Amino acid sequence: MTLRFVLLGALLVLAVMPALNRLPADSALHVSDFLISITGKWITYAILALAIDLAWGYAGILSLGHGAFFTLGGYAIGMHLMRLIGTRGVYGHPTLPDFMVFLGYKELPWYWLGFDSFPYALFMAMAVPGLLALVVGYLAFRSRITGVYLSIITQAMTYALMLAFFRNDMGFGGNNGFTDFKELLGMSLNTANARAVLFYASLVLLVVAFFLCTRVAQSKLGRVLVAIRDAESRVRFLGYDVTQHKLFVFVLSAVLAGLAGALYVPQVGIINPGEFSPGNSIEAVIWVAVGGRGTLVGAVLGAFSVNALKTWLTTVAPDLWLFALGGLFVAVTLFLPRGLIGLFSKAKS
Repeated sequence: MTLRFVLLGALLVLAVMPALNRLPADSALHVSDFLISITGKWITYAILALAIDLAWGYAGILSLGHGAFFTLGGYAIGMHLMRLIGTRGVYGHPTLPDFMVFLGYKELPWYWLGFDSFPYALFMAMAVPGLLALVVGYLAFRSRITGVYLSIITQAMTYALMLAFFRNDMGFGGNNGFTDFKELLGMSLNTANARAVLFYASLVLLVVAFFLCTRVAQSKLGRVLVAIRDAESRVRFLGYDVTQHKLFVFVLSAVLAGLAGALYVPQVGIINPGEFSPGNSIEAVIWVAVGGRGTLVGAVLGAFSVNALKTWLTTVAPDLWLFALGGLFVAVTLFLPRGLIGLFSKAKS
């Protein structure tokens, strides 16, 4: 009951933040534009953490490549935002993004076609990560690759994508990526209204993703996934199709990560290949471990708490962040194996 009240209170606080942003700057309750932007980003991180926890916490699929699904979703919506710049860009070409004009492109590559439509871009933000997860997952799960070997494969996947997207001839902006976005759905992105809409869209997706993941976890499918996590060979012996169960949850997890990335990009105003960095995927796994693996609530808690700590520490002592992150992971592993969510369980008992 205590945890439920905490969650409800946190949700209410998040829901009123954009309204408090409209108060006069000298008001004691005023919330700054920076806090709205950074919290909106944390919400998308919480969705990514939920996606990882669904795969790792319930099916035992430790993916060190979910940052790739997140980034692919971000690139999909980034392509739409670049198409909207049009003649307002630096080079004033009516159909080509500015970086393509600068690099000497004569026509729009075929894979950019359709991204002038927001519904198409949103669909691709789900379809591309989902398809990649389907291919990688099918090949890995069919071959019964598990544990550290699967983690290495997913990490290699995101590293390969990072190297590919750094190339200028890939048509995704090279190392600069996409930036200087102007508008989305007719809204100027540099306004309080746009920040509020994106904030609420992220919050709604977080709530929907949480209930979807909860529904999966509490269903018969969820119980089978937990059994697969704990004793995969026994589940196979009982006649269950382990490959199909793991593939379903892996693809669903990738789609949620892609949607999180699609909401992340308009709020931060940039997407580049650095987001594919394997370190980002590892850090996201640490959020889940710190919050509490296999609880869903813990994943959200871990994403918010670790990123809040990161924002503060990188401001006061940026060189210490990586040491603090590693130390936090070790400390949680040794002293809080159930993560921060375990503290609520102890308080309740």
